[in-house]
Amino acid sequence: MKQLAFCLTLAGAMLSSAAHAQVAIDMSRVTCGEYLAMPPAQSASFSAWMSGWFNQKTGYVFVDLDAYARNVANVKSWCASNPTETVMAGLQRATAR
Repeated sequence: MKQLAFCLTLAGAMLSSAAHAQVAIDMSRVTCGEYLAMPPAQSASFSAWMSGWFNQKTGYVFVDLDAYARNVANVKSWCASNPTETVMAGLQRATAR
């Protein structure tokens, strides 16, 4: 009887953890239209993540909140006129050398 109770408890724990699976998002495929349609909280999180990722890739290691705010505004402005492009494409074009 104890084994049955243990097995049921274990099965229940495994099933409940499967219900809380995480969602994976390919950030490089998010289009400007999708970005601009995000709710403010999600847009802020996305902007911060993309900023951190892109700054790391380009070797920028300083925190400049004014530059961050300008960059987010510039990306949103560019996205408004290019809704089918990916946000990543806009970032890459903006820093092309």
